[in-house]
Amino acid sequence: MWFKNLQLYRLPSPWKITLATLEERLGRGPFVKCPSNQPMSRGWTSPGKDGTLVFSLGGQWLIALAVEQRLLPAAVINDELKERAAAIAEQQAYAPGRKQLKEMRERISEELMPRAFTRRRQTFAWIDPQSGWLCVDAASPGKAEEVIEHLRDCLDDLPLTLLHTQLSPVSVMADWLAGGDAPAGFTIDRDCELKAIDDEKSAVRYVRHALDGADIEAQIKTHLAAGKLPTKLALTWDERISFILSDKLEVKRLAFLDLLKEQAEKAAEHADEQFAADFALMSGELARFLPQLVAVLGGEVADGQ
Repeated sequence: MWFKNLQLYRLPSPWKITLATLEERLGRGPFVKCPSNQPMSRGWTSPGKDGTLVFSLGGQWLIALAVEQRLLPAAVINDELKERAAAIAEQQAYAPGRKQLKEMRERISEELMPRAFTRRRQTFAWIDPQSGWLCVDAASPGKAEEVIEHLRDCLDDLPLTLLHTQLSPVSVMADWLAGGDAPAGFTIDRDCELKAIDDEKSAVRYVRHALDGADIEAQIKTHLAAGKLPTKLALTWDERISFILSDKLEVKRLAFLDLLKEQAEKAAEHADEQFAADFALMSGELARFLPQLVAVLGGEVADGQ
């Protein structure tokens, strides 16, 4: 199990909660199948196969939120609503009003909901309680917020904040592109997006395109001089992790290079061992990577700054 995205949050370092306490608190909101009369159900499920709600290894924790949704497309409701509205209009010689249509729509949703198909997904979060990291494997802040919101519902206290750095990713990425190089430990890869801040929001994207040629560097500098700012930049850290850094301090398209996965495969003989080996290597690499990412962004903004 290898994360593909990181939404980055900070906890107190160390976070003073025990594994047993966290397990007990998550037990307040376990996952149950979506009832037939509800559009969605969410809750904690075991990240591994041992049945615990917190997978723990080497002081690193993994939790998983399951979300099950009933799929009832608006088009299906609208088609049924049109048929019923037409029938009522024929019976009473005038079309139903807005209030009546709203009530009909709600009634149709209630009637069709039990017959809707369900779709289930899991969102994982890695917690390093000693160093104060909580990272959600989600491509968007909205998906991460589902995890955080349910975590707040279950815990008596969650002293959690988004990660903030002294320098913005936009300014740092612009400096790297203008200089044609990234700081020590990082290399610029082959994807980049530059976007204007005016109303038109014009954008230039380089996809799987080398950015280190003289012509490309000149083009990028011209775009920067014209006021376009970098919103995405592909990077590799320590020849071990590749990723896209966004202007919102999100880590996307996270990929652990083959060497790490080969190490995990060699360390495991069975599926359960593979899961543990993958998590051990992933959490260990992230624990090294994130402080260095924060460092090249000028360091973390401390409380009160």
